[in-house]
Amino acid sequence: MMWTKLLLAGAMSVALTGAANACGFKNTVPVKSLSAGFEAWKAVTDFMAKCGDFEAELDQEFRKKQPAAFAADPALYQIGGVANGTLVPLLNEATIRPLDKLIETYGPNVNQNQMIKINGETMAVAMMINAQHLMYRTDILSNLAIPVPKTYDEVLAAAQKVKEADVVDYPLGGTYKTGWDLGQEFINMYLGMGGEFFTPGNEPAIENEMGVAALQMMKKLTAYMDPEYLVSDSTYVQQQFQQGKIAMANLWASRAAAMDDPAESQVVGKVRMAGAPKAAERAASTIWWDGIVIAKNASDEEAEAAFRVAMNGLSPEMVAANNDIAVWLIDGYKPGPLAMGVIETLEEGALPYPASSQMGLMHTALGNGVAAFLTGEQTPAATLRDIATAYTMSAREAGLIK
Repeated sequence: MMWTKLLLAGAMSVALTGAANACGFKNTVPVKSLSAGFEAWKAVTDFMAKCGDFEAELDQEFRKKQPAAFAADPALYQIGGVANGTLVPLLNEATIRPLDKLIETYGPNVNQNQMIKINGETMAVAMMINAQHLMYRTDILSNLAIPVPKTYDEVLAAAQKVKEADVVDYPLGGTYKTGWDLGQEFINMYLGMGGEFFTPGNEPAIENEMGVAALQMMKKLTAYMDPEYLVSDSTYVQQQFQQGKIAMANLWASRAAAMDDPAESQVVGKVRMAGAPKAAERAASTIWWDGIVIAKNASDEEAEAAFRVAMNGLSPEMVAANNDIAVWLIDGYKPGPLAMGVIETLEEGALPYPASSQMGLMHTALGNGVAAFLTGEQTPAATLRDIATAYTMSAREAGLIK
């Protein structure tokens, strides 16, 4: 997908087909969605609701609820909000339906960059791209004459200067909450080091110098974070920024707009975006997309209504009303300052999140195992060995390793 070219090209020519407070049809079929709860999903589901008879559940724990909810017959939700990684369990269980016919009939504004195809069929429609990238306090770095860090070694040097100046509680924030978040941080750093996760036979391939280097860099960064970093998720770090407690963090682009929300932020106009810092080889981040799927275990009538409702949420009118809260893949988007971090991260070679069944198992093993090194309980080698063992057991049970 040529996302970089799409973003750098700027706004596409598009004619808005209706008022920003309207829907193109009146929905009379009950439709429910389950998605994450960050600002972009709030905006999208608000526009879905304009069609009527719609209920949105916005929940940061959506990834844990979706598999069972979509496996139910009938499905408990007709629309699912997914990303690279959270799509995989639904695909594995065959609980979502192909969307090509619905796109042909009801999706004239869906472009090729949005169509997530699996074995030739469109199984999801992407609405935005997301990545963790550097957010920083412009006033603090400027006052201390610190250049915007481009590498993680530079991040550490900058954090030391901020610490010595004693201008914030902690120089750095980090999404190091034990579980999914901590696993994601290792994945970012390991890919940035140039690592690969698996052998051709799906055996784990993390017990190497790059795995050790990733762990060691993560440990160095924690020295500049809130000591409670193992409970720190995206919302925690966002609030640290908003409350003026931190100077820098590698945080999701979908959180950027919240920094300038005067209703909850004390640092309006003071936080800017830059590319994710590089590790040894490339930007230590992964590129994600967020988008919608439709449940297989919904009736055809429900699926049609759900898709039409979803298209109102993923419309140029929605983008026009919410241009700066996400890096949209929808026609009419005009990249602004908040998009620059994602664009720079793409340009510095960040890879897409390597979503697969085996990666889901590896992500879980990492999320459960990395903390043992960060807290000093294990050596890097022992930590990587235990993670590899946990993954191998799960992969064999799943039939991924013979």
